[in-house]
Amino acid sequence: MSGLRDALEPIAAWFSSLGVPEPIVHWGHPAMMGIVIFVMGSFAGITGWQGRTLVAKDPEAAAAKRGEHAKIAPLMFLFIALGYTGGVLSLVMQDKPIFESPHFWTGSIVLALLLTNALLAATKFGGQSILRSAHAYIGSAVLGLFVVHAFLGLNLGLSI
Repeated sequence: MSGLRDALEPIAAWFSSLGVPEPIVHWGHPAMMGIVIFVMGSFAGITGWQGRTLVAKDPEAAAAKRGEHAKIAPLMFLFIALGYTGGVLSLVMQDKPIFESPHFWTGSIVLALLLTNALLAATKFGGQSILRSAHAYIGSAVLGLFVVHAFLGLNLGLSI
């Protein structure tokens, strides 16, 4: 799969030509993505579950929480997708293999699961409560995978 690396080399070379300091190239991705994952991810997960669990007790509060979730989750997905791209470019810029890292693969799975959740939400869950539940549990699984992903990323960062 050197085709991907070959395609990314000119982009990485352009970023390298900007003279970005090595610590930023090395640790910029983990610092920014850590914020996205732990701040935005936690907020999206908490508000999503509050929107589900408050329905019987306080429908207005539940609707407000679902609204907050609907505002933050798309932005989190956008930042995760951009961060994924930045992480891959960082590996290319540091002349490291892309596909050999479990961090790359957990990131790919996270992105695929978030895309699945985005599609479920965009279709309004097909009007089916089972799909709304699937969305909640997929989102929760993503939050758990984020922790594993962050640990693998820290190990990767310390190894390069």
